[in-house]
Amino acid sequence: METPNAPNPEAAAPAGTSADINSRLGSLLELIAQGDQAAFAEFYGLTSRRVFGMARRVLIDTELSEDTTQEVFLQVWQNAAKFNAAAGSPLAWLMTISHRRAVDKVRSSQSATDREAKYGASSQEIEHDSVSDEVGSRLEAEAVVRCLETLTDTQQESVRLAYYGGLTYREVAERLNAAVPTIKSRIRDGLIRLKTCLGVS
Repeated sequence: METPNAPNPEAAAPAGTSADINSRLGSLLELIAQGDQAAFAEFYGLTSRRVFGMARRVLIDTELSEDTTQEVFLQVWQNAAKFNAAAGSPLAWLMTISHRRAVDKVRSSQSATDREAKYGASSQEIEHDSVSDEVGSRLEAEAVVRCLETLTDTQQESVRLAYYGGLTYREVAERLNAAVPTIKSRIRDGLIRLKTCLGVS
């Protein structure tokens, strides 16, 4: 079985009512379950735009959405015989598969990002850790809050997100729409001012 090409976002939606479309899709699924490649190609042509649209709404990224769309149709090819008309329409079944695949892709991507962040944290010495530990262990929260107010607005926001929000440099940069080196500089300068205010040598 050859997987059809990636869906064309500009392709027209299939004509006819939902009942007409579902009736046709149900017939095609029966043929696909028997290994009918022509039926699969027609099924793909009728539904790929919808599947890609669902993936795109969840994933945003076009390339990931195309990959997910291909995975969905591979699953359709392999599991067409499992479709149960009594449980819902063919289109609902297909969109459920599409949504689950897209969500799985998000989780997989997030998991990889988390692993990367943990590896980075364990393999590199983070420049502000010693300051953070010293400030946290030697001074009370009230003093920290008071000294935070002496920082510039941008420094205060960056430090709060990094230390109270638990975000990485990259996450802070994305949240504030700034470059990572800029965020590192803001946090470093902010911590120096905190040390001075708090009397930490």
